[in-house]
Amino acid sequence: MGKRVLVAMSGGVDSSVAAVMLKKQGYDVVGITMKTWDYVSAGGTSGKQVGCCTLESMNDARGVAARFDFPHFVVDIRDEFGDWVIDRFTSDYLQGRTPNPCVLCNTHIKWSALLRRADDLGCDLIATGHYARLRRDDASGRTVLMKGLDARKDQSYALWGVSQENLSRTVLPLGQYEKPAIRELAAEYGLLRVAAKPDSYEICFVPDNDYRRFLRDRVDDLDARIGKGPFVTSSGEVVGQHEGFPYYTIGQRHGLGIAMGEPYYVTGIDAKSNTVTIGPRHELVKKSLIADQFSGIKVGSLGSDLPVDAKIRYNDPGAPALASQIDPDTIRVDFLGGRSAITPGQAVVLYDGDDVLGGAWIREVAESESTADFIALPQVGAGGQP
Repeated sequence: MGKRVLVAMSGGVDSSVAAVMLKKQGYDVVGITMKTWDYVSAGGTSGKQVGCCTLESMNDARGVAARFDFPHFVVDIRDEFGDWVIDRFTSDYLQGRTPNPCVLCNTHIKWSALLRRADDLGCDLIATGHYARLRRDDASGRTVLMKGLDARKDQSYALWGVSQENLSRTVLPLGQYEKPAIRELAAEYGLLRVAAKPDSYEICFVPDNDYRRFLRDRVDDLDARIGKGPFVTSSGEVVGQHEGFPYYTIGQRHGLGIAMGEPYYVTGIDAKSNTVTIGPRHELVKKSLIADQFSGIKVGSLGSDLPVDAKIRYNDPGAPALASQIDPDTIRVDFLGGRSAITPGQAVVLYDGDDVLGGAWIREVAESESTADFIALPQVGAGGQP
């Protein structure tokens, strides 16, 4: 009998194939589905729940386990999830930042919760359906996180906060595959119910993808407490009125309700004064960022002016930069040509080729670069949820 592995199963195609794949490879598989939220604990409006927390998804995961003869459990971690993820999500918006709940969940909730249950169930390892790879670096003794083979599905950005101790007990069986091959395997395994399930992109606890609605439901009298405030330009000119700073994010263009003769974007948010700064696209470009809560993956420390490829959001292709360790908790990243829509609250993840060097939470940005510098840069999407 192979090593005993606890597989996180959402009821979707990726985690279902991961569990069956490991079973066929000789692992002693145990499936687990974690209920992370509901409308009562999340503070949202009632309605149809989606994703891994629905009864349908739990039943799909249980059905896969029954078909392939391995045990399956459902555990309730709503209190853990709410404290770390939903509360932080709300708090970040109320401080003028744009949060990344998926990274928060992986860092503080999912892996820790899985390993606690793994120990209770006598499992040596845990596994998920993430598209990323892991390898052991014998020279340093570290477990190195790598990009998934499928660049379109790579999820390494969302895993930089998982600790070395936790990564060393993790298996990521899908990292060597592209998504179409996983759907083919699902059909080959006879998992017809999950083989064609669409991927989920919304935040699990904001299923309608309307975070403004979520904040209003979550925070009593939010509109009255925050109030409307001024839209200002970089020169300080007041050009309109906004609905309240929590409802905007760096790089946002649509929904501003103001005409300036050319496209204008949110370039800054000041929570203390309830001010939202807007400007033309080139004013989104910044040269440097400071980030906190650094977590090293391939290296424990960056040193000074280390050449890296840096991603500042989930769907960012990355850009060349120099990274420096300011102190054990804080790093500075200087982009060689500037970067558009660097957003406090999001993560910056540093790569050496396919290897993840480490990551941190973006705290602040530097001054804008010139228009000429911006035009030469690869264009990436504006800020907002990954």
